[in-house]
Amino acid sequence: METIVNTIPGYRVYEYLLVLSPHEELWNRIMKVKENFAEGYKSDHARWGGPQIALVNFSQYEMMEERIVNRLRTVAMGYPPFKVELKDFGSFPSHTLYINVTSKLPVQNLVKKIRTDGQRLMKLNDDNKPLFSMEPHLTIARKLKPWQYEKGWLEYSNKHFTGRFIADSMSLLKRPAGDRKYRLIHQFEFQNLPVTTKQGELFG
Repeated sequence: METIVNTIPGYRVYEYLLVLSPHEELWNRIMKVKENFAEGYKSDHARWGGPQIALVNFSQYEMMEERIVNRLRTVAMGYPPFKVELKDFGSFPSHTLYINVTSKLPVQNLVKKIRTDGQRLMKLNDDNKPLFSMEPHLTIARKLKPWQYEKGWLEYSNKHFTGRFIADSMSLLKRPAGDRKYRLIHQFEFQNLPVTTKQGELFG
């Protein structure tokens, strides 16, 4: 049944990822960290995925994309740009290494706003609900094997990293379900405009 559904235009399922991305100079510095980890610990996962802070990832039919984009545009119009502070490394035992986001609150508030306004549109079915990231972090490597995690964390827990950027937009990426590579499809500028609820309801 799944294959038949996937051949009907608009019914193809895509995976979406909404992210904050640092400016180019910081992007390049973080890519260097990821490359070094990939080489030092033979981790291909460190090479995949750009340096970004995930806000939400979800699966949905392509025909829902326009409504989701409209909703996210409305959220961004009413949201102010904010500073993101990065400092040193953290981990999710025993599989992921990341750079800490120390200025969590504005990111968490944005995620809550997206969840309130967009959760219903992002839910494919009961087995595929959107995953909202309430612990902001910037992944260096994930899906680590036990030895990669243990040795890597031993080294990186003693390393230092600092960076900051102004988050003035969020980006929506998509990929066909099961693919590895995401591509950018929309960027939403934070404009801090007084957006009324009525405007939001127009895109319901």
